[in-house]
Amino acid sequence: MFGRSRSWGGGGGGGGHGKAGRNIHSLEHLKYMYHVLTKNTTVTDHNRNLLVETIRSITEILIWGDQNDSSVFDFFLEKNMFVYFLNILRQKSGRYVCVQLLQTLNILFENISHETSLYYLLSNNYVNSIIVHKFDFSDEEIMAYYISFLKTLSLKLNNHTVHFFYNEHTNDFALYTEAIKFFNHPESMVRIAVRTITLNVYQVNNQPMLHYIRDKTAVPYFSNLVWFIGSHVIELDNCVQTDEEHRNRGKLSDLVAEHLDHLHYLNDILIINCEFLNDVLTDHLLNSLFLPLYVYSLVNQDKGGERPKISLQVSLYLLSQVFLIIHYAPLVNSLAEVILNGDLSVFSSRVEQDVQKSSVKTGIRCFIKPSETLERSLEINKHKGKKRQQKRPNYKNVGEDEEDERGPEEAQDGAAPMALRKASSPAGRAKGALPGNWVRFLIPACVCAALLGLETAAVCETPAQEIEMVIMERCKLISVTEQNITDEEKSAAASEMSNWNRYRKSR
Repeated sequence: MFGRSRSWGGGGGGGGHGKAGRNIHSLEHLKYMYHVLTKNTTVTDHNRNLLVETIRSITEILIWGDQNDSSVFDFFLEKNMFVYFLNILRQKSGRYVCVQLLQTLNILFENISHETSLYYLLSNNYVNSIIVHKFDFSDEEIMAYYISFLKTLSLKLNNHTVHFFYNEHTNDFALYTEAIKFFNHPESMVRIAVRTITLNVYQVNNQPMLHYIRDKTAVPYFSNLVWFIGSHVIELDNCVQTDEEHRNRGKLSDLVAEHLDHLHYLNDILIINCEFLNDVLTDHLLNSLFLPLYVYSLVNQDKGGERPKISLQVSLYLLSQVFLIIHYAPLVNSLAEVILNGDLSVFSSRVEQDVQKSSVKTGIRCFIKPSETLERSLEINKHKGKKRQQKRPNYKNVGEDEEDERGPEEAQDGAAPMALRKASSPAGRAKGALPGNWVRFLIPACVCAALLGLETAAVCETPAQEIEMVIMERCKLISVTEQNITDEEKSAAASEMSNWNRYRKSR
């Protein structure tokens, strides 16, 4: 599945050297390849092979330039050549082009050794755009090269390069989140690649990135991973129960090997010793897998009931493997304590609906399927806690943040006259400024005054520096109003003006 295409390298004995007198490993040849790209921006049946060969040649030159000539990367960056790769990809030009592009990118990043060259390739966020591109993952070859590409990138992660993949401001980490979506892929090589990627990510000691993983991805990923492992255990148990004549020894052997791989993967995560990730993983393993499935099956072999169970022999074998493989003391000690003390209170007889609604923190242990798929959970968490998009300031939204902080009672209509009263008092004039949200009342009133032919100064009885902020020439006000204020808003402003006039007369 992960074998390289035989067409890589120009087709045998020097096919790429066909241009007489031209050194293909040179800056001049890269310039020629750039010229070819600029003349073939649209992929067609006629130029598809030419573009694939061009991308290959560019990759070869970049690998050569990484070792021999830094001007190659200077030119590559100056001409923004990566954008041509992305443009070709976005044209949905067929699986052949996608496969060849992913293959060449994978080879390129595998062979780049200098950090400066790597920074050139990772700049401008084009690699992340390729990561989130919607490939046809039903195609095995595309899937293989895509996950291999992600694995190659993860091997380049360190405290410096992680900033090219994890965006702290937008809370986005496409390399990680796109990879873990394939944790339960039917192809075992894809699952192994996903595990490698996650381990490479967890080993980078970048606290903002690790906190992002804990807050946004750890719970959905670990809960779905635990469910996947448990489902695999139940399949293993079914194979044991139904294979009385031992005809499926090959399948059983594969299932056991796969489960042991899962345990080694869990142990690899735990021994990285990222404390807050270990806490989340330990909680899910104990409360959603080991206790409710492995241990519960030891103490309750009744065939009835809604809780899933496995046979006694399989349960004993799997628990022995847990103690042999996993070396994280808090997890092992907690599991051993429950088994040796024989405390059955950790299991509840509540019905399944109550169990699903209960938190593991309350002591309810049950092996249940997560309520959301991993992909759906990641999408929900991605939009949680995002900062509200900043609006263009106008009289409608100025001061909204202050209203949110004060609460609804202070944001009612009666707040505007009170704000003006305070600002018009001697103490208010001494401060020399109106409250921020008063602009929402003041500007419509002044606009309305201009429309009705009144003097804005009569409306805005405030210090000179405040009047300067809101008074405009009558013609400018009318022009702005005609462009930006609807009839409904004019009526609202007129109503506010009427309230203001009544207030002045009452004084």
